[in-house]
Amino acid sequence: MKILAFNGSPRKAGNTYEALKIVCEQLEAKGIETEMIQVGIKNIRSCTACGMCAKNKNEACVAKTDPVNDWIQKMKQADGFILGSPVHYASLAGNMKSFLDRAFYVSGVNGNMFRHKVGASVVAVRRSGGLPTFNELNNYMNYSEMMLASSNYWNVIHGTMPGEVHQDEEGIQIMRVLGKNMAYLLELREHGKGKVEAPEQEKKIYTHFVR
Repeated sequence: MKILAFNGSPRKAGNTYEALKIVCEQLEAKGIETEMIQVGIKNIRSCTACGMCAKNKNEACVAKTDPVNDWIQKMKQADGFILGSPVHYASLAGNMKSFLDRAFYVSGVNGNMFRHKVGASVVAVRRSGGLPTFNELNNYMNYSEMMLASSNYWNVIHGTMPGEVHQDEEGIQIMRVLGKNMAYLLELREHGKGKVEAPEQEKKIYTHFVR
């Protein structure tokens, strides 16, 4: 089994990285492979709503100037992923949002490639805005019918300068418990293959309220 950990921070070894690392250590302790992918330092183009990924249905965005398409294929092959972001103005980092908008839309218009994968969100914050950012990250996975791992509190850890999150004892525990629960969910998913029938995927119904 393999999990991808996406670091949306522009700081390669900042507090978001430290939080993801704690979760990954618990996964690796159970023999689950992890790979950290640095999103925040890349120049990620935002979605232009061109609709070509829905027309082409080739599991790719037409924009090819950044590594998003490579990451999409990695996500398709992985058993799940952790989405990590710092907090910028009570919201997720801009590069991370651009990446997620494109990756999850490509997945959705190509048969929902991320359906039933295991996911989790992790947020590093100085003071406030952690929960709005946590909810934003979860929205992508909830919409995609992924299975979300949880902890004993919301997955938010506090610190300003790189490494300060290690002073947040409760935050450290939250990340540690999240890693253990994610490993457990992954094992249940793996052992259930061929034994528990997955529900049939329903075609999405779109409605609006303009009359």
